[in-house]
Parts: sequence; structure tokens; C-alpha cells
Amino acid sequence: MSARHLYVHLPFCSHRCGYCDFVTAVGKIDEHGGYAEALLAELALESGKLGEVETVFIGGGTPTYFEPGALRRVLALLPNAREVTVEANPETVTSEVAALLREAGVNRVSLGAQTFEPRLLEVLERVAGPDDVRAAFYRLRDAGFDNISLDLIYGIPGQSAADLERDLASALALDPEHLSAYELEAKPGTRFTHAHGAELKRQADQMESYFELVVERLTGAGYRWYETANFARVEGAGDEGDVPRDLRAHHNLGYWLARDYLGVGVGAVSTIEHRRWRNLPSLAGYLKALGNGEAPPREVEDLDQATRALERVMLGLRLDEPVPWVEAEAAIDPAGLDRLVRLGLVERTADGVTLSRRGRFIGDAVTADLLT
Repeated sequence: MSARHLYVHLPFCSHRCGYCDFVTAVGKIDEHGGYAEALLAELALESGKLGEVETVFIGGGTPTYFEPGALRRVLALLPNAREVTVEANPETVTSEVAALLREAGVNRVSLGAQTFEPRLLEVLERVAGPDDVRAAFYRLRDAGFDNISLDLIYGIPGQSAADLERDLASALALDPEHLSAYELEAKPGTRFTHAHGAELKRQADQMESYFELVVERLTGAGYRWYETANFARVEGAGDEGDVPRDLRAHHNLGYWLARDYLGVGVGAVSTIEHRRWRNLPSLAGYLKALGNGEAPPREVEDLDQATRALERVMLGLRLDEPVPWVEAEAAIDPAGLDRLVRLGLVERTADGVTLSRRGRFIGDAVTADLLT
């Protein structure tokens, strides 16, 4: 076993947004130190599953809400990697936190803006306002970060195309190295869905036009649309002829290329070779097990070769580079491929199979059709 990608989950938040369905814990400052020790204990138990680590991603939750001393201890004991990303919410990015991250070897921050429209931030139950997003971004720049990603959400109840236009303009004005723009996914049965059900249905009818607007504006601004919801700035060679940086999210590329990864922390998922496991989402159970020197309680799934082949194609089709023929032919039904090519949803190239522009919007449906 030799995973080269490491995910670290810090579940704590100051506040839970209405649309969020991640494994989170609100507040509990007094448990941050104990959680850090448990997390590092799990990492020590699982260290034999890691090879030479290429990327580390610290997600949550809100990692930048984590108690600074505990955060410093965690970061100090993580393996070195060429890309070390931390997720951040704007209201938690003080100058001190930005400096702590940079000094600890973090070289990329994913900042959750979501929208710059105050009324839409209220709908999402976000704490930070538009000025907080900008202030956090500039604090990160001042701390020396030259690789910042901004997250945006579209399809928010009450949002219009004009609102989205302004959000994209506001994001581009900051000149981030990377942008992610996600369709709002509100899970059935949640408080958020109950409160906004009718408007969510109306927004669902607008998603394709929003998607087209996002792609048009961001590619028009010089960003590479390299994955369904992700855009990386394209840099030219430097004055000294330096090789341009590849500003794609390399940790996430590991997922989309179906590479092995290790996840540590409550609720974290790992996939290595033909086995996938998920730590159960109970914080108390996680702390108890690791306090006793045991692995946390988890669900384990064995994956056969056919399943892994299917996943490689399903995930790879999200990217702008074709799925190689040798992988595609092992998983794709030929008759289904012919039909989707005729419908203009899939394209054949000399190197493999890729989704068309419209195919990328309905990518989940297309891949499900291809692989059945």
C-alpha cells in the first residue's frame, strides 16, 4: 500500500450553514486539543499505508477555526508535500492565522466565498460578508500565499443571472489562481430544503444557463476549465524562462484520476488498492477509540477490479483530458457510446473518450448511461 494523497479532516465550525451536509461539530473549543492528539495518533497508526506524499488537503469543518495551538501541532507533524491545501472560511482568516499557515508549510488555501451578494449570504446562513471575503483574501496575500482558490455556489434561492454575473466579476477582480463554481446541492429532508423548496425547484430549471454563464465568463478571463466545476489560471513562462506553474488542484486531481488516498479524522474516507473505508461520523467514538490506542470505528468495503475500472472512467470523464481508450474500453458499453456520440454528449478522440460541453453539464447522467 502506498497512497500519495493525504486528506485530514478537522470537523469543527463556529456555525453550521443550513445547506451543509459534511461531518461537522459546532464550537467545542475545549475538544480541539484532544482531537488533534487523536488525529495524530490515527496518522501514526496508518502511516505504513503512505508512500511519498504528493498532496495534503486539510478540510472540514473549518480548519481555520481550529484552536491555533492545536492547528500548529497538527500541521507540524504532517508529511511534506508539494501541495498542502487548507480550507478556510473568511471570518476565521486573521493576519495571525494566515501567518501561522504559511509558516507551517501550507502553500495553498481554498477560501469559501460562495457569493458576494449580502442577501444571498443570509439565505445560505453564512457568517462572513463580502468585505470579509476580500479582507481574508488580502490577508492571505500579505502572508505570502501565491496560490489561492475561491469557492462559489450558484443556484442559491433568490439568485438571478445578474447576481451570478456580479459574483463572477467580484471573484475575478481578486485575481485568484483557481476558482471552483458548484451547483447548490440541497439534500432532501433538511431544514434548508424545507424552507426553500419551491425556490429550489425554480432554480433547478436555471442551472444549465448558470453553468454556461460560469464557463463563458471564467474561460473568457483566461482560466482553464479542467474539471466540471473547476478552473485554473493559465500562467505564461516567467522572464527567466521558468516553467509555468500548473495551478490545478492536484489533491483533487488525485481523486478524479482514481488514485489511492488516505483519509484521517472523524468521517474521513480512504481508498487504497481494492479497499475503501470510512471512519464513522461519531466524534465521541473517534476520540474514545484512539484514546485507547485503537483504530477508529469504520465501515469497510472491498472493491473488485471491475468496480475500480468503472470508477476510473466515471471520475476521469469529469476532466478536460480524454479517458484513455485502454481504460474506456474496459468499462464502457460500445452501443451506449455510439448513441451518446450521436446525441452530441460524448466525443471520441485519438486518445480516448471525453464529454462534450453539454455532456459535462449533465455528466453524472451521461456516465451512468455509458456504464450500464
